[in-house]
Amino acid sequence: MARRTADETRRLILEAAIQMLLERGATAGVQHIRLQEVLRSVGLTTGAAYRIWADQTEFHRDLAVEMVGLRFAPPVASAASAIRDVLDSGGSLNDVARTAALDHVTYTAKFHTEPASRDSHAFITALALRTAAGAWPELRVASADRHRESIAAFAEFYAALLQRFGRRMRSPLTIVDFTEAMAALGEGFAIRAAEGLDHPEYDIPEDAEVPSGRWTLFGIGILGLVEAFTVEAAEQAVEAAEQAVEAAGQAAPGRATETADGRGR
Repeated sequence: MARRTADETRRLILEAAIQMLLERGATAGVQHIRLQEVLRSVGLTTGAAYRIWADQTEFHRDLAVEMVGLRFAPPVASAASAIRDVLDSGGSLNDVARTAALDHVTYTAKFHTEPASRDSHAFITALALRTAAGAWPELRVASADRHRESIAAFAEFYAALLQRFGRRMRSPLTIVDFTEAMAALGEGFAIRAAEGLDHPEYDIPEDAEVPSGRWTLFGIGILGLVEAFTVEAAEQAVEAAEQAVEAAGQAAPGRATETADGRGR
């Protein structure tokens, strides 16, 4: 059998360590994944590892960076799958918001309700590590890279949805601003889920000022963000026309003044 390269050995050890971290969950933290234990699980000696890392701290740093970058699916995969039937059946934007929010709440709750769920554990563990990104410069870089990747994917996703339902961003806000706000709200509720806190849900009656039906608090929050950040395209067109008229009036020459005998001069 060909001898492994240093890169192959490093990859083998980190993959085994990530599997341990996923099995034990975010509460274990990378510091509780002991290098000696990982080496035993893959049948390697101490020497093999210490030719790659000088100590446990270096190993834990690299493990944290790898974990933050780990994805089992594209950022928008779960949300896109959840709303597909709603879109196909001609559902409203409110229906999309309700469904996507419920999917996110259910997904993050799997950290406790379905311990074997790799996706949920990977998401929550990476999120927990990102909150501690100040520990290592490399972890801050990895966290920022993951954030940018997610924002780019969701900005495209949200832009397509808003266009489909005839909404545009309120000036001077951008789709990235909206996506950042959505990310902060969604990740905040994900942290609550990791803490084991139940997500509030409401049965809204027909005569309420909030759209009726079964809603998560996250879903209601999404409605608020949509209202605050966007406007109907037709309404925006009217506003733009009014602004154009006003601007034209300001740019026009002043009205001629009249002389005492009523003639303009």
